[in-house]
Amino acid sequence: MSDHPEISRPVSPGFRWLLLAISILTYFLIVLGIILRVTRSGPACPDWPTCSGYLQPAMGAPALVPQLHRLVAMLSGLFLFAAAILAWRRYRQYSWIVRPLLAALALFIVQIFLGGIIAFRESLPYLAALHLGLALGVQALVIVPTVFGFSDSNTLGLKFKSPFSRLSLWTMAAVLFLVASGTWVAASGAASGCSGWPLCGESILPDSPLGWINLVHRLFTLQAGILVAVSVVQAWRTQRSQTAVLVSTTTAGVLFVSQALMGAFEVAENYPAYLLGLHVATAAAVWSSLAIQVTLVGITGQTKEEEWKEAAAIAGRSIRGLARDFLMLTKPIVVALLLVTTFAGMVVGGEAWPSLQLVFWTLLGGTLAAGGSGAINQYIDRFDDEKMQRTARRPIPSGRLTPGEGLAFGVAAALISFYLMVVFVNFLAALLTLAGIVYYVLLYSIILKKATVQNIVIGGGAGAIPPLVGWAAVTGSLNVPALFLFAVVFMWTPPHFWALALVRRNDYARAGVPMLPVVRGERETRWQIFLYTIELVALTLVLPLFGLGGGIYLVSAAVLGGALLYTAWKVWQGEGNKIAWKMYRYSSMYLAFLFLALMVDALL
Repeated sequence: MSDHPEISRPVSPGFRWLLLAISILTYFLIVLGIILRVTRSGPACPDWPTCSGYLQPAMGAPALVPQLHRLVAMLSGLFLFAAAILAWRRYRQYSWIVRPLLAALALFIVQIFLGGIIAFRESLPYLAALHLGLALGVQALVIVPTVFGFSDSNTLGLKFKSPFSRLSLWTMAAVLFLVASGTWVAASGAASGCSGWPLCGESILPDSPLGWINLVHRLFTLQAGILVAVSVVQAWRTQRSQTAVLVSTTTAGVLFVSQALMGAFEVAENYPAYLLGLHVATAAAVWSSLAIQVTLVGITGQTKEEEWKEAAAIAGRSIRGLARDFLMLTKPIVVALLLVTTFAGMVVGGEAWPSLQLVFWTLLGGTLAAGGSGAINQYIDRFDDEKMQRTARRPIPSGRLTPGEGLAFGVAAALISFYLMVVFVNFLAALLTLAGIVYYVLLYSIILKKATVQNIVIGGGAGAIPPLVGWAAVTGSLNVPALFLFAVVFMWTPPHFWALALVRRNDYARAGVPMLPVVRGERETRWQIFLYTIELVALTLVLPLFGLGGGIYLVSAAVLGGALLYTAWKVWQGEGNKIAWKMYRYSSMYLAFLFLALMVDALL
């Protein structure tokens, strides 16, 4: 996989996106199938292959699950059939496109008939495990041509010559047994056979196979976990220059640990439905990540000598220097400001000092989410950063870290943040954290930043989510006052970053980023800074009308807002960069002290 965006690909864009759609559909098909099994919702559809069953709960699970499962199965089958026909007609020279698709189609047909048998033979757990194993096979076979289609390689085969490539294959096989055994555990009711974790404690009885089935599953978990851990370590030693390989291996490792954490937490929480769903979705994502990893390793075809050369290249790197570079990837100053707004959301939402444990996990999750997003952003902007004086010395454009290291670190941090929030905070806070990551990385960094002059205005929503996370962490819900905290940060973002854009106008112009000063000129930017500051200060002064803040906050907001307005007015009236830089620096302190005043008022 190339690190440069301008690459040629062996297949047409339309066919690539068709393959990606099939991969996504088969992933959701696997997830829905496992949920169908663990929730025992199959009887909600008494017929097969259609599902004209009962629109009411069956055995505690809605009929919507089996209906969605069969709908996604139908779409997956149709798309897979179309892709196989197109591949046979247009891309027959690429064996690693045609053969996997034909094999996947054959397995899918077997799946259909096996699904019909299972629909009427719910009591056979080994059939459920076989059904899942075949589904995972279909997923892996579909991923092979998908990855090949999005790569810039014209290879006609996959090569597994190096120690890492063979380790990848063994790891994938171990995870296959793990996921299949997990389905057997769920289908047979063996989850109740082990009351302890990680071992079964005293629940294994000689005359009952349930505990033994569960124990075998946990031993598979240990075996697969060791192989996954070794794969991640070896990837960071020998695959630094292979961005996609390093990212997929690291993702698989983080997801594997996370799904094990989900399994332990399920036991402690008596198997809540949302954790069961997240657990199986994560397990399926581990398999998908490993399938991507194995395919990429086969495409690159690295030799043992090439891996040794990669490992030797990092042997002399300073641990302290590496730690500093990874820290710089996270944009620590930005993270610190976001944590202030997160903590303020906790205090204001709970109207009390939150527990130390809750504060620790919420702020740790927030740090990893914001830092991971910042690292991914630096990977996306690496070519632009080379052209900008302000960012040219960042770890990736300067060459101190490879693009793969930066992206893998960012993805790992972002994923860890979500799962930590799920386990140690609550599900709503975790979803909001994930929403902030997607907003910043996808909506702002990839879509908006170079597409519109309103990039900062719309993209400001990403930085406005942390106070909502803090609020949800202590209350488990959101309400109108919480949305006003979001609005304050949202309105603060444009004047803050436009002040920086005035100072670094030439940098943004060289990088082709349509910031307001580049597109509409400095005079218009100074006017917009002043207008947005007026709106921001007015918004902060009406918060007490909605139950946010009292006298202490109102006086503080008036004083802080007056100083900010005066600075913004000076920016509008003045010329040069000195006053704009002062606006940029002061606006950061303004937001921090404004939220501090909210906290003090809430506590007093």
